[in-house]
Amino acid sequence: MEFSQYPVNSLLYITNRPELVFTEGDGMWLTDHKGKRYLDYLQGWAVNCLGHSPLCIQDALSTQAKKLINPSPAFYNEPSIALAALLTANSCFDRVFFANSGAEANESAVKLARKWGKLNKNAAGENRYEIITFDHSFHGRTLATMSASGKAGWDTIYAPQVPGFFKATLNDIDSVKQLITDKTIAVMLEPVQGEGGVIPATREFMQALRALTKERGVLLIVDEVQTGMGRTGELFGYQLSGVTPDIMTLGKGIGGGVPLAAMLCREEVACFEPGDQGGTYNGNPLMTAVGNAVAQALLAPGFLQSVKDKGAYLSAALLKLTEKHGLAGERGDGLLRALKLGSDIGPQIVEKARDLEPVGLLLNSPRPDLLRFMPALNVTYEELDQMIEMLSGVLSELKR
Repeated sequence: MEFSQYPVNSLLYITNRPELVFTEGDGMWLTDHKGKRYLDYLQGWAVNCLGHSPLCIQDALSTQAKKLINPSPAFYNEPSIALAALLTANSCFDRVFFANSGAEANESAVKLARKWGKLNKNAAGENRYEIITFDHSFHGRTLATMSASGKAGWDTIYAPQVPGFFKATLNDIDSVKQLITDKTIAVMLEPVQGEGGVIPATREFMQALRALTKERGVLLIVDEVQTGMGRTGELFGYQLSGVTPDIMTLGKGIGGGVPLAAMLCREEVACFEPGDQGGTYNGNPLMTAVGNAVAQALLAPGFLQSVKDKGAYLSAALLKLTEKHGLAGERGDGLLRALKLGSDIGPQIVEKARDLEPVGLLLNSPRPDLLRFMPALNVTYEELDQMIEMLSGVLSELKR
């Protein structure tokens, strides 16, 4: 079937898409409508943590769909209970609220923090509702999460913004101190800023931030929509720094490709009352059954260590590529990494890599001067080598 035969104009135009339609996926590979294969280093923007269509997700969907899909969140269901127990057993949190997207999970975190701020007022008896976030951060596309984000230009698209969010500078503890007022209720950050260019919060900054928030009676929220579920080599990114946050959000990898997210909190801040939060599809057994399958795969002996090992391998390979082509270096944690290009050639690389023949390469350039790599966590060393070789060829071609 030719691309022109697809009624693509029935879709609302929200982004520029190349003229190809993906029809199949397997592991690190996608196949388009013409049968061309692509080595995929986007994986749905870090969503497919086990690659495209892994057997464990196929089995979970098939088995659960035959039993129960959605009894309503007004009732308990077995898969959601099991997944909540698995998440709390392997984190510092006590309670879980399931949602459908990372933005929705982050909205839940904001709501919970502000509810806690109503119950724990300041010395003047006023509600605390202000939340400090960071420049270049990304927390979602709802009005509140766009307001929380530090993405350039987002303060005007749907103005006026939701009030109460103030932007500090990542890895600068003094910039946070200067923003704390008697109305501050939380500080919210990504352990690694993904959309901002794969910028890790340093271990020292995370520890200083936890000490500061405890000292000032302020909640610490970690947005682990991109860094959670094994992406950094630990199950959760906050574990890299040895800190204990109050609230955490998950998305992307927790569902391995299906719409699933979560907001976790410690018992002392679990202050929602009936009616405060909900959602028609939240915690449905079909999606949480998949979440269980994904979590069990990540927690299998040796899996997270393999992510660390492959992250180190990819880092070393990117540094060699840097030396070979005169680039600016690399950064990241685990299998969330960036190649710093030193010039604004990212979009050109993305296009040329995709159009390679007979096999294409799918890359992401969140900023024009870098590439971001988000492979499946079970990517093979051969697939890492193949990507580096293909990318090196593209870089050589651009020099001509």
